[in-house]
Amino acid sequence: MEVIFTNHARYQLKERKVDYIWVEETIKSPDITKKVDNKFYVIKKLNGRTLKVVYVKEKHIKVVTLYWV
Repeated sequence: MEVIFTNHARYQLKERKVDYIWVEETIKSPDITKKVDNKFYVIKKLNGRTLKVVYVKEKHIKVVTLYWV
């Protein structure tokens, strides 16, 4: 499934120095998944840090935001 980013999420990729591949990996194989209404909250430990990604699933996966926890 195609992964797209909101403008906010694209900004967060650069601002928080997160690699696109890490986001994709977190979505495809999360350590923890939580669904609230239509939003998915996924968490994955990567390189000693923990990444949290929030997305909605429509025709594609739309990343709303992402951040290190």
